[in-house]
Amino acid sequence: MSSTPKLLSRIQTDWQRVRPGLDAAPMLTYLLVSRLQAALAKQVERTHRHSGLNAATWDLLMTLRRSAPDEGLTPAELAQLTALTGASITNRIDNLRARGLAERRTNPLDRRSAFVRLTPAGRALADELLPIHLANETAIFEVLDDQDRADLQRLAFKLLEPLERGEEG
Repeated sequence: MSSTPKLLSRIQTDWQRVRPGLDAAPMLTYLLVSRLQAALAKQVERTHRHSGLNAATWDLLMTLRRSAPDEGLTPAELAQLTALTGASITNRIDNLRARGLAERRTNPLDRRSAFVRLTPAGRALADELLPIHLANETAIFEVLDDQDRADLQRLAFKLLEPLERGEEG
């Protein structure tokens, strides 16, 4: 059995002891979601460990595989598709380039910009890892039925939308 229910109970008890009447429910829910995210990330990392990719680099590799036209995508387009900042994208692009999985090419129409695209090795690695990744995600979520998954997505969007709107402001 997971230690999380025991931990949440302990935290609730501790807060009631030091601050009787405190509603710790939001804190406990946040902790639960944080632990879920960490466990999911760890599982994804474990799946790709043999390839040397971490979750962030994996996400960029898959974004290039699914979304890039033949000429590639600009770093700004990649940042939008992955919801990352320019500096984070640059580091991940450099990581893929250093491993020979992606290349940066100057835009022939505007030499101030560049396109990033997968190399044949990057495309081959993405295609090799995708079935493994999908099997892992299927296994993670197999404890949920279709309605549970729909509810989880609905609730996640309900929480995420105002948080993302807050980032824009």
